[in-house]
Amino acid sequence: MTRTSGAPALHQQLEHTARLLMKVRAGSSMPDALQQVPPPLRAGCQALGFHVMRWRGSAEAARQNLVPRKPAPEVDALLTCALALLWPADAPPYAAHALVDEAVKCAARMAPHSKGFVNAVLRNALRRGSELQELVRRTPEGRHNHPAWWVRRLERDWPEQASAIMAAAKDHPPMTLRANARRGGLGALAPRLDDGGWGWQALALPHAAVADGRAAPGLPQAAVLQRAAPVDQIPGFAQGDWSVQDAAAQLAAPLLLGGLGTLGTLGTPDIRTRPRVLDACAAPGGKTAHLLELADMDLWALDADAQRLVRAQENLSRLALPARGSSVQLRAADARSVPNWWDGEPFDAVLLDAPCSASGIVRRHPDARWLRRDSDIPNLARLQAELLDALWPLVKPGGCLLYATCSVFKAEGSDQIDAFLQRHSLPRALVDPTSPGHLLPLVDNETAGAGFASGGPNPACDGFFYALLHKP
Repeated sequence: MTRTSGAPALHQQLEHTARLLMKVRAGSSMPDALQQVPPPLRAGCQALGFHVMRWRGSAEAARQNLVPRKPAPEVDALLTCALALLWPADAPPYAAHALVDEAVKCAARMAPHSKGFVNAVLRNALRRGSELQELVRRTPEGRHNHPAWWVRRLERDWPEQASAIMAAAKDHPPMTLRANARRGGLGALAPRLDDGGWGWQALALPHAAVADGRAAPGLPQAAVLQRAAPVDQIPGFAQGDWSVQDAAAQLAAPLLLGGLGTLGTLGTPDIRTRPRVLDACAAPGGKTAHLLELADMDLWALDADAQRLVRAQENLSRLALPARGSSVQLRAADARSVPNWWDGEPFDAVLLDAPCSASGIVRRHPDARWLRRDSDIPNLARLQAELLDALWPLVKPGGCLLYATCSVFKAEGSDQIDAFLQRHSLPRALVDPTSPGHLLPLVDNETAGAGFASGGPNPACDGFFYALLHKP
């Protein structure tokens, strides 16, 4: 985060980042709050804001130790942002004394009366150094940089992996591409990356990601870039050669179509069949597009948010989908209100990528962990159960339903499916053994990071859950 020539001064970015934090504390998401930041400052504030959210627990624990009585909201937000930038202790993004000077300049803009106070608190933090770090580690929020309730839930669900899952949430996520199978897939499109000098590697899921020890599914269309970049710089992206989609999310379409037996060679559309498919919570359309890339079908893409379906249509248009031999209908509707949108004809396959806590994607959305509350999880679990109960009758005999969430909480994954089977007196044998179950955001060698040489380690995927259910 070192300042480059022409970039806004750190104290300017700190001011807007502190205001971002105040908005998140009030319940706004980071992406929404960022829209109110002046465009010249937006990129820098996003980088600072993401860093603050990743280290917010440590920073808030430090502020509490340094100033037990909470200061005014603007001052508290500024102190929290500045303290977060002292982490990680072995590689902070700014020189400590320069950071203090910039924070004091920021205080002069935000709350002039607090300049001396901010200066004293931050310099005290520097003096106390390792002692303060140790005190911070004594609280669950300070040690793990997640809310205490989140820590408890993960430690209950994943006692052996919980610490590693939370540590991984501090990492920057990889930029993973999906090669368009209608354009020849990875083999045909990757040479354009090579020609442009882009470092990349083909991707597989780490073995550590598959929680119950099953074999990791393949990802024949996935490529991870050595460095993230704006999509308009990626050769062929604007022409529809690529989509940006995490490795775990790339499993949905092949799992669903594989459950129907309509996918021959994975990544090659099978024109012999044309199933009727429902994508029940489709927006913004990544999995919708992947389905249409892999097979010919009549696809209904449903979402309760009409505006998000506009983005889905934009993605389909860029990818030139649907191709000849397929059709797609985008419909704005609550999937639970079946009589309001269903035409009475059952579906061969249903994809239910259900609304969830997003606990598996907090690397990408580090504000999500701070926006959620413990009470949200049972409420979301009820919504997921309602969706399952509403959509299961729409699957024709011999068809299948794929239930998915981007969550690592068992209440939204394995526990949800267990409860569904019990409610409907269904045997566990209906769950396809190819279902990967819970996928955890872990790598096989946690110290190695992402590798880009041949045989290098695979980056961690997002946390996900998949269960493929066959209709008898």
